[in-house]
Amino acid sequence: MSFNYSPDAYDNKGQLRLPVTFWLVLLVQARTWVLFVMAGASRQQGASLLALFYPDSQAFWLGLGLGVPAALGLLLTGYRQRLPRLWQSWRYVLSISLFASALLQGWWWQDDDSFSPAVAGLMAVDLLAMGYLLGNRRLRDVFNPRLNGAE
Repeated sequence: MSFNYSPDAYDNKGQLRLPVTFWLVLLVQARTWVLFVMAGASRQQGASLLALFYPDSQAFWLGLGLGVPAALGLLLTGYRQRLPRLWQSWRYVLSISLFASALLQGWWWQDDDSFSPAVAGLMAVDLLAMGYLLGNRRLRDVFNPRLNGAE
């Protein structure tokens, strides 16, 4: 089911503009990559910054791996008309990645002896972002190639 949007909701190619909250979801999902870039920019304090957020190097590498779908999603936004089927399925890839991230955080939380509000908060943010990706009507229409001038 499509909705009629105002003319300023479309770009000059006739595609629905991506909501700002979608970009925030991608940043949340690629948070390890963002931290990695920040650490690389701060050469003197980069290692200590990474050690602060990721004392376990295995968690860092898993975070980088779980951020790959978001990084590829950033690249795919420019190819929505050229690769409509891939773009349409990418919403589910992002959702599965967010669910896997929340699951892994919950698993690490059980192994830890102490309750960590930061881990619980990140887990909640991942689940909210997944709910947004799957439930928001405008975002569903953005990922529908028939509503965006493709196919």
